[in-house]
Amino acid sequence: MEKYSLNELRKMFLEFYESKGHLRLESFSLVPHNDKSLLLINSGMAPLKPYFIGEEVPPKKRVTTCQKCIRTPDIDNVGKTARHGTFFEMLGNFSFGDYFKKEAIAFAWEFLTEKIGLDKDKLYVSVYENDDEAAEIWKNDIGLTDNRITRLGKEDNFWEIGLGPCGPCSEIYVDRGEEYGCDRPTCGVGCDCDRYMEVWNLVFTQFDKDKEGNYNKLEHPNIDTGMGLERLAAYVQEVDNIFEVDTIRYILDYICEISGKKYGVNENDDVSIRVITDHIRSSVFMASDGILTSNEGRGYVLKRILRRAMRHGKLLGIEGHFMEGVAKKVIEISGEAYPALREKETTILKLINIEEEKFNETVNQGLSMIDELIANLKGDTLGGLDAFKLYDTYGFPLELTEEILEEKGLKVDKNGFEKAMQEQKDKARSARNNKEIVSYKGDLTNFIANLPSTEFSGYESLSDKGKVIEIIKDNEAIDILNEGEIGLVIFNRTPFYATSGGQVHDIGKIEDDKVNAKVKSVTKSGDKFVHEVEIISGSLEADKEYSMTVDKQNRLNTERNHSATHLLHKALKEVLGEHVNQAGSYVDSERLRFDFSHFEKVTNEELDEIEKRVNAEILNKDEVNYFETSIDEARKLGATALFGEKYGSNVRVVKMGDYSIELCGGCHVNNTNDISMFKILSESSVASGVRRIEAITGKCAIEESLEKYHELQTIKDKLRLNNNNIIEKVDELLNKNKSLLKELEAFRKEANKDVVSGIIDNAFDVNGTKCVFAKVDGLNVNDLRELSDKVKDKVENVIVFLVSVAGEKGFMIASASKEAVKDGFNCGKFIKDVAVSIGSGGGGRPDMAQAGIKDISKADMALENAKGFIKERL
Repeated sequence: MEKYSLNELRKMFLEFYESKGHLRLESFSLVPHNDKSLLLINSGMAPLKPYFIGEEVPPKKRVTTCQKCIRTPDIDNVGKTARHGTFFEMLGNFSFGDYFKKEAIAFAWEFLTEKIGLDKDKLYVSVYENDDEAAEIWKNDIGLTDNRITRLGKEDNFWEIGLGPCGPCSEIYVDRGEEYGCDRPTCGVGCDCDRYMEVWNLVFTQFDKDKEGNYNKLEHPNIDTGMGLERLAAYVQEVDNIFEVDTIRYILDYICEISGKKYGVNENDDVSIRVITDHIRSSVFMASDGILTSNEGRGYVLKRILRRAMRHGKLLGIEGHFMEGVAKKVIEISGEAYPALREKETTILKLINIEEEKFNETVNQGLSMIDELIANLKGDTLGGLDAFKLYDTYGFPLELTEEILEEKGLKVDKNGFEKAMQEQKDKARSARNNKEIVSYKGDLTNFIANLPSTEFSGYESLSDKGKVIEIIKDNEAIDILNEGEIGLVIFNRTPFYATSGGQVHDIGKIEDDKVNAKVKSVTKSGDKFVHEVEIISGSLEADKEYSMTVDKQNRLNTERNHSATHLLHKALKEVLGEHVNQAGSYVDSERLRFDFSHFEKVTNEELDEIEKRVNAEILNKDEVNYFETSIDEARKLGATALFGEKYGSNVRVVKMGDYSIELCGGCHVNNTNDISMFKILSESSVASGVRRIEAITGKCAIEESLEKYHELQTIKDKLRLNNNNIIEKVDELLNKNKSLLKELEAFRKEANKDVVSGIIDNAFDVNGTKCVFAKVDGLNVNDLRELSDKVKDKVENVIVFLVSVAGEKGFMIASASKEAVKDGFNCGKFIKDVAVSIGSGGGGRPDMAQAGIKDISKADMALENAKGFIKERL
């Protein structure tokens, strides 16, 4: 058997299945498309789910892929063993109602034994215990003896996720030899030792599980197979585990080089080396798919694994920033198979650099805090609130805190952490609803899965005729929708654009001589357009044809805003840099919102330049052209693909002159001049590394500009200006105001001298300590602090307590000289007692403390209570 490299094995697999009539698809994004049930793509079949459940028609009945995947359930074990990893590549071949078990088994056997050259005598298989058909194929067609075919139960050899398509599996194993075995007489396929390693899982999707738990036979069964590329490479290259595979070892060796460590010498070092090796692979691929670090969802996964890798770099003694260099090794070794790594290298490296910089800023403080918490710990469990503070203040994920404590034989109160986390979420997002996780097969899908697709004619015309093929109301299919009712209607043909790609749906009307109806919204479910329709008069019936008209002005305004996002995207790249990529958008008839990857605030000067460039292209009167081509040809033309979108083999390209070219299925103007005008309203931060621009076009932009012009004229009138020197006049007013404030401050300080003398004159003595207690209204906390400092400058061995009410707010401050503190007086404890006595709260240092007064009517009470407490304390 030849020792093929991982990159060679990937190529061999895909070329083999292409020779068997399969369409080769590029790996889908790690970000699931229209699938709320997954955080990240975790298998080869996950992005193909719409084809399996009938929501979409596959580009071909035979498909093959090498899908990048991330699985995080075992993240805490990554590094501790050489078995676990978060990132892997899944080889797969798929049949959508074409071939079945006989061909799938034959193809797999041929690839492993003839193409790769695995020893047939070392291959074993398992089948589902009731799947006689698969067992017979392995025995009669392939020639395996009974002792090499193991029947296993449903837990091991039956694939299903909730409801929908499911079926038995057949897994292929390789015997790695007795040296990997457990020496038990029962050792064989299914044993938990390392001897028999599963390399390929063949899933025979032949049933459809319904809500009652029945397994109904599919009319057209499917094939779904998955083989871990790294695992196959480990066996072919005759190495012990995935970290020894050539492409992964390339990264691992670089980590050893920069850390000065040798792999295989010290187990603790090996753990850290493996953690960094695995996590940097995941991080680079996630970043290439537009995922940015955040405190939620997949962004949190990225942040967590990046920071875990960075911490293990510190454990290895690596100084300074090192992640960029490791990331470059991933791009170097995998960039040919995944061109996006090279295309987005600048963005990937910048994201990793920024996160490492943030981590380094806080990690030392966080580690010091952990050491302090451990030193004061009573027992073996760190409190949940302390763990949450580490997370909230220093950005330490709970898992990182757990890992650090585990190394010291300690643990964390996870329930307490979760409670603190939930309390913060409830406060910050009280109005936000939790996202619902959808099932494998949604309710709407059940109604329309077998319906013909909807033909969209809205690119060419704003009116058309369409035949009703389904009406749904209250989750039931009906034949007629009557006056006053609202329902979901699917037509065979429609001019109405459905919400997708960031563009909001069309609105309009449906009518004939018997019905007048309003189209309120349009969504897509697979290749069906679902219209939300309100019947104004008459009734709408199934199997009848109706005239459909899109609201022209609404569509034109939406087109202006959508086309402007394309020009904006290009202008952002020109002004800010090629690292800018779209991270989301929203376009309706009123305005546009565009999210993009960028790592700092866009300056006013940059915004001006961006706006100028977009308007320059509008004035250029560039023709907007649309055409369909292959995805490969579109890339050659330089077309920009948008984040989160899934593209088939053929794509729609939107080209605006020589300026912008993007893949897009949305609606656009015919000429850039139709946009009329572009105006940026705001620029803000959405998340770490993501900025947002909101803008308007056309009539809205003109009206906004006129409004700002009239505001400016009003300001000029109020300032009595006859010329355009408004900026000079504003500067003059600001300088004058600044001068007056200085005079006022000087006057206030002079007046405070009299206040200081007055309150000192009213001081009283308690056991040899001067007590200056007073109520001085109209001062804020800073004023009170300054006043107390002046008292301490004039009086030795003194305790100062001041109360003030300024407007609707009340404040109090306690301050003590060095002598008083040395004698044991504590301002923090003192002011806390006073504050509690009037229903408030506060605290501070022994020499200085402050508190607010919730009920200002109790300000005098605070002063009297303080006088009573001080006599007790001294």
